[in-house]
Amino acid sequence: MTKNPYTVLGVSPNATDEEIKSAYRELAKKYHPDNYANSPLADLASEKMKEINAAYDEICEIREKAQKQNQRRNDYGSNFYGEAYSDDMDRGEYIEIRRMLDNGEFIQAENALNNIPTPRRNAEWHYLYGRVYLSRGWYYEASKSFNTAVSMDPNNDEYRDALNSMRSQSQNFDNESDRVSSCNTCNCCSSLLCADCCCESMGGDLIRCC
Repeated sequence: MTKNPYTVLGVSPNATDEEIKSAYRELAKKYHPDNYANSPLADLASEKMKEINAAYDEICEIREKAQKQNQRRNDYGSNFYGEAYSDDMDRGEYIEIRRMLDNGEFIQAENALNNIPTPRRNAEWHYLYGRVYLSRGWYYEASKSFNTAVSMDPNNDEYRDALNSMRSQSQNFDNESDRVSSCNTCNCCSSLLCADCCCESMGGDLIRCC
């Protein structure tokens, strides 16, 4: 799994360029190979230094592209948002939101997504919001978000797998409901069962077994 470059440097995605540069310099000073000459930790320090350099380079690349996009927005004014928005501009931000979701920090992830302006809400945004919906058992809204993500980026396997999983689980639930139609399961419970199936397919679990 690719590490969040901001996490590697120990800074926030909202940190200033100077804060990022300062954090990089401190880590580079700490893990510089010269400090570990003839030490059994030399190889570990070398790998850590490579990781730090890669993280810093990635952040610089992300921010350089963001700066160019901002310049284009200033040049084109309101017409800028009529063009396809580059995912690279928000890559660092979305990496952090994915981390939140993976750690079960759903409220924080939702707040972060809501803070992204509407014109910048691309396919990744809709996919991640679908995961937020799914964590609550709102599988209809989750399915709509996944569908929007696929519509905006039809070649993304992750988005299509999420949508297909929702559809598959929904069909399985409908078939199962037909077979147990004599059961007195209420609509609310049925919804929870379907949501649990969909959530498990995405790596979560709404209804835990005893």
